[in-house]
Amino acid sequence: MPSPRNIALTVHELEAGEFYWVLMEAVDDTPGETSHVYVPLEAAHEPYATYSNALVAGVAMMRRLFGPDGKPG
Repeated sequence: MPSPRNIALTVHELEAGEFYWVLMEAVDDTPGETSHVYVPLEAAHEPYATYSNALVAGVAMMRRLFGPDGKPG
């Protein structure tokens, strides 16, 4: 059974009114550590007009990549 992955979703406003979702994965998951180092995994190629639209699109990408129950499809 594959171990769970530590994935983070964030939204960045790179230009005024242009929002991009970014999926990042923790690369150092040392037991007992409270901070993580993340590297980009996937990102939007086109901007969204609102933060919430970008966030929903990022969640949709997570579901495509990992399935609705969090397991790779």
